[in-house]
Order: sequence, then structure tokens, then C-alpha cells
Amino acid sequence: MDLLTNEFLTALVAGGIVAGVPLMFAAVGELVAERAGVLNIGVEGMMLVGAWAGFVAAHGSGSVWLGILVGAAAGAIVSLLMVVFCVWFTLDQIVIGIAIVLAGEGMTSLIFDAQFAEGRPTLGAVDRVSIPFLSDLPVVGGADSTDGSLFSQPLVVYVGVGVVVLTAWTLRRTHLGLNIRAVGDKPLAVDAAGVSVVRTRTIAVLFGGAMAGVGGAYLSIIAAGLFEEFITQGRGFIAIVLAMLARGRPLWVLIGAFVFGVSLSLSDALQIGGFNVSTDFVFMLPFLVVMAVLILFVRRSYLPAALAIPYVRGLR
Repeated sequence: MDLLTNEFLTALVAGGIVAGVPLMFAAVGELVAERAGVLNIGVEGMMLVGAWAGFVAAHGSGSVWLGILVGAAAGAIVSLLMVVFCVWFTLDQIVIGIAIVLAGEGMTSLIFDAQFAEGRPTLGAVDRVSIPFLSDLPVVGGADSTDGSLFSQPLVVYVGVGVVVLTAWTLRRTHLGLNIRAVGDKPLAVDAAGVSVVRTRTIAVLFGGAMAGVGGAYLSIIAAGLFEEFITQGRGFIAIVLAMLARGRPLWVLIGAFVFGVSLSLSDALQIGGFNVSTDFVFMLPFLVVMAVLILFVRRSYLPAALAIPYVRGLR
């Protein structure tokens, strides 16, 4: 019984990380965009494009890192639509974001089917990096687990944690971070002080798009090892919720991503643990968790004062 419990907990921790890392990347990028006053509803579409582009690059080159970089570039390119239409031309952010999601879903499915009409290629497992001593711990160590665990993960996971920490430091300790936070709360005052609201928001949205692309690429290259239609399955929208609940603190994204990742991976853990639970309920669970979290913590979420409000210079 103890062995079964350990296997279940190990699978739950490992699955939570595998499913949570794409959320971590996408949510930290969305958090920065929101702090700058841009509500990027198109995260789901950017993740899909990043997943497709990253998978194709990794499959063609055999390089995981090239796939991740191409995914980031693809996400940033798609985010240019938000920059042009919402930041430069001040159109409605929600409408443009929804359009990006729909376009991303249709485009990636159509192009991938045309590229691989006769078969669906897959990628091999990615090497994991185990932290000495810590990887030998029970449950959270996971050096012997197929999917790894907390201290035995692909290198990109550790890089992602570093990106979150660096983002937190940048927002708190640098002039760029101060400007990003200021344009989300008081863009008129920032503009009067000589800081370009448009340029600052552009940087934030491009960063958010690149991180969404990395999240998608991680999902297709490392987590799944393949690309399929609608592979993100709503993770982009979960990332938006996670960014809002993080209250402007990137480090809270780490905790939230793991919690939501556990709910997304619960089906595999339950199968390993020998529990008989309806698959329909398991697939529905992540969205039930999102609804419960929103109900419980919505009043504690932080939204910048100018979020989703286009800034037109000269208008008060």
C-alpha cells in the first residue's frame, strides 16, 4: 500500500510539473503584459502557433533548443498583431485577442495537416538533469521515474524557473520594470514624465507573446513529444487566470502553475494509483479548479487600473 501511495504521489508531482511548465511560461508573459495595461486574450493562439512552429523546427533539426527558440519567435511574431492593432491603433484588446485565438487554431491545424498528411511524427524523450542528492529523495526526487520529478527535469524547466525569478527582479528593481508597472496604472503620468507608453507596452506584449510561444513549444516538444490539433486545450485561458491571481508577483506564478498542473495531470496519476474515476470528470477537473479558484480568490486578484484601456496621447 505504501509503495502504491508513493507511486501515486510521485506520478502526481511529476505530472504536475510537466503540465504546469507551459502554464508557467505563458502566465509569466501574460503577467508582464497585464502589468503594462494590455489584456492579451490571444495567449491560447500564441501558444498554439509556438507549439506548431517549435515542433516543426525540432523535428526537422533534431534540436530541442532550436525548437524552443523558434517557438518563442513564433509567439512573438503573432503578438505583433496585438501590438499593431491594440497598442498602436488602440483597437479593442478582447476582440483582437479572440481573433488571434481563432486564427491560431485554424492556421496551425490546416498547415500541420498539409505538412504531415500521411503520418503524425513524434519526438523522442528529452534528457533530464538530476540535481545531486535532491533527486534521490522519495516522491519529490524522482530520479528513477520515467517523467522525472521535482529535482529531475529537462534543463529548460530550470531555465524557466530562472526566467520567472529574473522577471520578478526586473519588475521590482529596474527602470524598465518600473515603467511597465507605471504604464499599467497611470499611463498619462508616465507619458508626461517623458516615458513612451507605446514603446513600453510593445516590449511587454512582445515578451508575453514569446513566453506563450515557449510554453506551447515545451508542450509539443517535451511534454507530449508530438503536435496535434488544439493541443493546448484551453491552457492559454488558464494562464490568463493564473496571471491575474498572481497579484502582479511572478513568483506566485510558480505555485499556481504547479497547482493547475496537478489538476491537469490527475488522470495519469489516478491510473497509476489504481483508482477508477470517470475520464470525463478528470478532463473537466482543471476547469472546475479554475472556477473554484476564481470564486474563492477573485477579490484578491490584482488588476492594473488601465488594464485593457487603450491609451491615446492627449486624451484624458
